[in-house]
Amino acid sequence: MSTKEVDGNHEEGLPWKVVGKFKTFEEAAAHRALVKEEDRSLHVKIHQLARNTKPYYAVKSRMDPEIAAMVKEMEERSKKSRKKR
Repeated sequence: MSTKEVDGNHEEGLPWKVVGKFKTFEEAAAHRALVKEEDRSLHVKIHQLARNTKPYYAVKSRMDPEIAAMVKEMEERSKKSRKKR
């Protein structure tokens, strides 16, 4: 794998929130499925942590960046309309 210079700036996405910590991957996968069922607008991932000492798996989620942009735009519009009143 080679490292190439990438054109353009990297843009940070929304932060991930830990929604659960589990001892096994299977438990984490089951929780990930539940979170995805509850809200399909979320991105959900499993992150392995503390590999050498006591391993555990964290389930993390964040809002889909496209949906977050739409929500932010709607909030800004409502703020502008409140100021006009």
